[in-house]
Amino acid sequence: MNQPSKIQEPSGKLGVLTPGMGAVSTTFISGVEAIKAGIGEPIGSLTQMGHIRLGKRTDNTSPLIRDFVPLAGLEDLVFGGWDVFEDDVYAAASHAGVLAQKDLDVLKDRLTAIKPMKAIFDRNYVRRLEGSHVKQASSKWDLAQMAREDIQRFKSDNGLDRVVVIWCGSTEIFLEPTAVHASVEAFETGLKDSDEGIAPSMIYAYAALTEGVPFFNGAPNLTVDLPVMLELARENAVPIMGKDFKTGQTLMKTILAPGFKARMLGVRGWFSTNILGNRDGEILDDPDSFKTKEESKLGVLEHILQPPLYPSLYGDIYHKVRINYYPPRGDEKEGWDNIDIFGWLGYPMQVKVDFLCRDSILAAPLVLDLVLFADLAQRSGLHGIQEWLSFYFKSPQTAEGLYPEHDLFIQLMKLKNTLRFLKGEDLITHLGQEYYD
Repeated sequence: MNQPSKIQEPSGKLGVLTPGMGAVSTTFISGVEAIKAGIGEPIGSLTQMGHIRLGKRTDNTSPLIRDFVPLAGLEDLVFGGWDVFEDDVYAAASHAGVLAQKDLDVLKDRLTAIKPMKAIFDRNYVRRLEGSHVKQASSKWDLAQMAREDIQRFKSDNGLDRVVVIWCGSTEIFLEPTAVHASVEAFETGLKDSDEGIAPSMIYAYAALTEGVPFFNGAPNLTVDLPVMLELARENAVPIMGKDFKTGQTLMKTILAPGFKARMLGVRGWFSTNILGNRDGEILDDPDSFKTKEESKLGVLEHILQPPLYPSLYGDIYHKVRINYYPPRGDEKEGWDNIDIFGWLGYPMQVKVDFLCRDSILAAPLVLDLVLFADLAQRSGLHGIQEWLSFYFKSPQTAEGLYPEHDLFIQLMKLKNTLRFLKGEDLITHLGQEYYD
């Protein structure tokens, strides 16, 4: 981590732009507006409800995180975004069906005022989605300039001091890095040539980073984990991070797997299946989009359990992930796991997990935290990959050659120690020897 300068205070308004204004984005926006109106609590948000210990345990000093570091206030957030449908946030949230209509109706005036801009969209990258509220241009370069103009206009029209962009859109098809992603020069040539290796999410990322705006990726797309985006982030002193919000089934894996490993319990197999009926589930019904998600979900266990270090415990693990589109379930996803473990003398045991979760309810507080922490990082002089925010992602972005840390508890320790570091407080190792000297 580069040494930060003094943290700038969060003066003025902070704009939040989300490419994709569907279930996740509208649940996030509606929730923040409900909290601002005093009719809801920010449950699930570390920035709003979490405490951080300072000093020794005997000091009994544990302020709220939002009182410890200078985060933007919820009252200073201004929302906008892009979507392939022209519905305002009230209509889109009503259609998504995550929040009860009675809760949305109380916020109708606030939510109807938030309307999406036309989206950058290409059905070649999200085949199960159609929409008419899209930009038309002769090249991807022109689309990128349109997105830059959107950011500039949003900032100007709303009198904003700062802006953060966070991808809340759909999962794109699986892509691998090519020569077009190797540098800014190559990427800009690719934009002008409308290179097929450049997906819409990359165009948004390019536009944001070129405008000096943080860009975080909440989907498993190949978006900012590319040399060109690292170069742009470095040149423009902008924080970036991705990818794929850690919500339902993977959240459970990053809680359970560290426990098995801590107790040296072996794992022979981990079968995971999901049923999901929202737009995300429909898009993931496409094999190429599912491959993008599958790559994100499969890497978690390998990095937590470290089979090369523990071959007798995890060397032969069989890990299978399935996602099934089931419209009657809507946004209320069910993630079912069968885990075959073994213990003393190799005797087998099983663990069954049936997590009936609400995907967007779990994702919304993550979006809020990431918006506030992205803004804090930029005001603290941090730029490039923000690995301390791995806590929020299924496939955390890291420096080249560095494996990602997936253990939820190590991730949380890293996050809180980064906050202590930014404020010049002692880092906490949990050694505790000083209590017994």
